[in-house]
Amino acid sequence: MTIGVGDRIPQTTFTKATPEGPQPVSSDEFFNGRTVVLFSVPGAFTPTCSARHLPGFVEKAEEFKAKGVDEVACTAVNDAFVLGAWSDNAGAANKVTMLADGNGDFAKAVGLTMDGSKFGMGTRGQRFSMLVRDGVVEQLNVEEPGAFNVSSADYMLERL
Repeated sequence: MTIGVGDRIPQTTFTKATPEGPQPVSSDEFFNGRTVVLFSVPGAFTPTCSARHLPGFVEKAEEFKAKGVDEVACTAVNDAFVLGAWSDNAGAANKVTMLADGNGDFAKAVGLTMDGSKFGMGTRGQRFSMLVRDGVVEQLNVEEPGAFNVSSADYMLERL
């Protein structure tokens, strides 16, 4: 079943790259008591994700904060080392928090997986964005396959 507006974020564990090495991040601890914009990409360093999706959120990070968002976060079914390198490459540090979903547990728990086998990517998370307030989904924007419209930073900002 796919998560919907009004649903609570399921308990899963992400991994975050830190200077001390990979660190687990509980979804409960990350989302509860805060307002978070979370967006999901099919993969770090992939064309649309690197050229448009992540850069939009990096560029607009301060605008999100000005609208009451505590944190902007990106998740992908990649390991923390890959997301850490992608963050460095994109200049996302202190703007977008990278939450690795290496085994796809979060993508499966929210029912938003996609089959990237045709491209040698296996099961990945779909492209989407959501606004989560105190652990509850307030907005959910899921892209049609191959599209990049409703999960963009601009689209989310217009709806805050």
